[in-house]
Amino acid sequence: MISQNSFDIIVIAWIGLAILMAPILLKVIVPYGRHSSSSWGPKINNRIGWFLMEIPVIVIFSWLFFSGNSIKSAPLYIIYGLFMIHYINRIFIFPLRIKSKPNQMPLVIVVSAIFFNMMNGYVNGYWFGYLTPEYPDEWFYDPRFIIGLFMFIIGMIINIWSDNKLINLRKGGKKGYYIPRGGLFDYISSPNLFGEIIEWTGWALMSWCLPSLSFAIWTMANLIPRAIDHHRWYHNRFVDYPKNRKAIFPKIL
Repeated sequence: MISQNSFDIIVIAWIGLAILMAPILLKVIVPYGRHSSSSWGPKINNRIGWFLMEIPVIVIFSWLFFSGNSIKSAPLYIIYGLFMIHYINRIFIFPLRIKSKPNQMPLVIVVSAIFFNMMNGYVNGYWFGYLTPEYPDEWFYDPRFIIGLFMFIIGMIINIWSDNKLINLRKGGKKGYYIPRGGLFDYISSPNLFGEIIEWTGWALMSWCLPSLSFAIWTMANLIPRAIDHHRWYHNRFVDYPKNRKAIFPKIL
């Protein structure tokens, strides 16, 4: 068993890596989805790659969560359950709903994402399974839990609604890309990514610990550059793309 001091050093180093990666990701367009490229080596099926790179997080997180001897209180089960709801949707439901024909993604992206998800599953699973202090039932009434839970739910609603909007752009057998309109799409190019940032920021707030904070920081380090790439892509592809839209934060960025 790892001591809490050693574990904290691992998590702080993990946060430091996220901070170092953010400016790199601002300069490098990660080549999958609409940004697919043939210059990143061997590729595999998009849906298979998505499954392979996401599944480790729920396996490792669940295994460590339940194998540890921490007190599994009702608030802690809520924290665990929200994590699982998000990933069950992302791994098993969302990929099957995409209407476009399966593309391919570079194997190197899959491998790097597997590493990230293994680390994310480990730092959060080990903390909640082995090291976390007890979350008593009174935690339900703590402002951090209440506000964090509200943020998570709102973020998930935004994320799923935005995904549905993008999926429905190809309703009726349409192919290609279109300008999404309505709701938050009138203000930002990637409300789905904006919603996910709100989700994990809320999750970090409601659980109030360093590992969940690391996940929120990594989410921002990954998704803010991704949203900026999407925003730039829209402007390059569509001459009539709305000039007043921001990339990910309304009126800001």
